Amino acid sequence: MPAIELRDATVEFSIYNSRSRSIRNDLLRRVGGRIGTEDRDRVTVQALRDVNLRLESGDRVGLIGHNGAGKTTLLRVLSGAYEPSSGAAVIDGRVSSLLDLAMGMDHELTGRQNIVLRGVFLGLTFRQARSLVPEIAEFSELGSYLDVPMRTYSSGMTLRLAFGVSTAVQPDIILLDEMISVGDTAFAEKAKQRIDLLFDRAHILVLASHSMDAVRQYCNRAVLLREGRIVADGPVDDVLREL
Repeated sequence: MPAIELRDATVEFSIYNSRSRSIRNDLLRRVGGRIGTEDRDRVTVQALRDVNLRLESGDRVGLIGHNGAGKTTLLRVLSGAYEPSSGAAVIDGRVSSLLDLAMGMDHELTGRQNIVLRGVFLGLTFRQARSLVPEIAEFSELGSYLDVPMRTYSSGMTLRLAFGVSTAVQPDIILLDEMISVGDTAFAEKAKQRIDLLFDRAHILVLASHSMDAVRQYCNRAVLLREGRIVADGPVDDVLREL
């Protein structure tokens, strides 16, 4: 069965040849954690520190914590995008990371070509990706725009297409940084139904969110991060009381 296990996972980032406070603060804002060792030429930011976490089939986990706590970094470790600087991350199962829906897409290509490109980026064969085109075309409601370069799209059209492709593949494990808002009211409701179905079919869901309502709605377990460490892990309401 799909599972993820982190054992004493630590993630560190180093900045060389800069001791600027503004750069250090910007990195903290982006990756979380705290400033570690510092010398004349290097600043080390510890984004995650000694994280032990096991996720198993049936887990619906809400990652909570203030900005800079390390939630996004943890999601990237769970996806395999970041390797721990020390410790280990063992990932068993197909992971769909909805952290950057448009990653792998090319704005100079048509929408139709980008469906195939993004599908292959998500791990499909070219044949499998091409087979998704009719369903995604219907879902995205882009019509003839699918045959023109994506650079001509509005931001809303781009998001519709990227969301359609990213949610067309059913993964074992879903990682999401905040709930996705897509388009006008009618399309947003259709998108919510699609993502609810995706969640229901997934073995494991990890949702990083500042919305406690979303965590209560979708999750049966919560993990509270503070300065790159897990400080609470358990039933949602119990962990929310630790905020």
